[in-house]
Amino acid sequence: MHATTRPSRRALLKAAGTASAATVIGTTALGATALTTTPAAAAGGFAHPGLLHTRTDLDRMAAKVKAGASPWTAGYARLTANRHAQSGWKANPQATVYRGAGSPQNYQILYNDIHAAYQNALRWHVGGDSAHADTAVAILNAWSHTLTSLAGSADRFLAAGLYGYQFANAAELVRDHPGFDLPAARKLLRDVFSPLSEDFLTHHNGAVDTNYWPNWDLTAMACVLATGIFCDDRAKVEHAVDYFKHGVGMGSVQHAIPVVYGDGLAEWVEAGRDQGHALLGVGLMGTVCEMAWNQGIDLYGYDDNRFLKGAQYVAKWSLGGTVEYTPNTRAKGAPGVWSGSETASRVATADPAMQRPIWAMIANHYTKRRGLTATHLTRIAARTSPEGGGGDYGPNSGGYDQLGFGTLAYTRDKAADPSAPPSPAASTAASGSGARPQGTAASPTPARSGHDLADTGSSDVIGWTAAAGVSAVAGGLLFLRRRDRIRRGAR
Repeated sequence: MHATTRPSRRALLKAAGTASAATVIGTTALGATALTTTPAAAAGGFAHPGLLHTRTDLDRMAAKVKAGASPWTAGYARLTANRHAQSGWKANPQATVYRGAGSPQNYQILYNDIHAAYQNALRWHVGGDSAHADTAVAILNAWSHTLTSLAGSADRFLAAGLYGYQFANAAELVRDHPGFDLPAARKLLRDVFSPLSEDFLTHHNGAVDTNYWPNWDLTAMACVLATGIFCDDRAKVEHAVDYFKHGVGMGSVQHAIPVVYGDGLAEWVEAGRDQGHALLGVGLMGTVCEMAWNQGIDLYGYDDNRFLKGAQYVAKWSLGGTVEYTPNTRAKGAPGVWSGSETASRVATADPAMQRPIWAMIANHYTKRRGLTATHLTRIAARTSPEGGGGDYGPNSGGYDQLGFGTLAYTRDKAADPSAPPSPAASTAASGSGARPQGTAASPTPARSGHDLADTGSSDVIGWTAAAGVSAVAGGLLFLRRRDRIRRGAR
């Protein structure tokens, strides 16, 4: 099947430039729609808890486990069996965390402690034992009061992104605990984690925009978004959402998923690299979508459910199915240093035995919240159930890239009203690109590709922000604005 080229970002910007800044925007030719806000967001803040888990989610987990319902009880058993989820865990905070060859690497200490904090906090919410809350608070406070910098090779950006979004999620679960130092946690995210992630999205470590595979951008987006929500920082949330839709790097949705095929699947570009990194990317994009959804922002449905099609592709491939792959060439190098390109010409070999705790969240969103059919997602989620978390998928860092426990956290009964708003906190339905009323079938779309990686077009990016005087009258309505030029090249 053939793919067709999408309109360039430059052309879209030229067309969009004729619109008045005060005009409320609906759907563009690419299906980009306004950022839908919750009542809390419209008032200047965000709903809490509101990262990967809302209050409704936490109450559901506790009620299902108390009732002995399956599969929640199996998911909870995996949590309580994990060595990180024990209330005797002691933190080992470091002033500087190093990740990358050539440095005295100690980042393993950080990710083990963060997973212990998250697992203890989740166990407290579900099981009710305050000792686990106290443990999570002690771990997070210790790191908030000690960590001052992240260092190492380019891998320091991975450390900032991965452990930043994970720290924020663990902290979100205890943000109202009387012993938790909320200001210190906010300072750590704002001063140590998020700056590196924001810088990476803007400068890509001095390299050309497509030098790094999608996972690098996705870790950074996850950190910036999580920091923005946790710290009630609207600019950071807008930055992450805008980059997801229109970013110039490989992690934006149309670069990570460059080709949509006529069979309803969409190529995940990193399937041309290897299965492990493709699974990481799907998990990270799902994480970004879930955190945004819980604030009333529908990235899951953006561009006619593009992420659904990409996730289905990776699920089918990971289960041993045959998928198409269109060769993809990306520019590499750093301006004034070296230049080159790399072509992924065919899909890599996949091992059906490889598992990561990423599928329950994505499958439950599309099939239970939205009422859509997602055969491959349903199959792989069942195969990997019950999902564990950090420490259950090997001792190395790859086993800690996702917080996990999706069977417990994301399994949900089918929505009684599929047309209900996308977030428990939202007052209006999120209107992500191509989003249709939940529960309706996806209509066939022509095969199409994302932006040509050899021509990133203008460095201008379409941005969305709440109109200062509009949200009070029509909460959630947004207008189109042109964002400042993103500085390209070396820092």
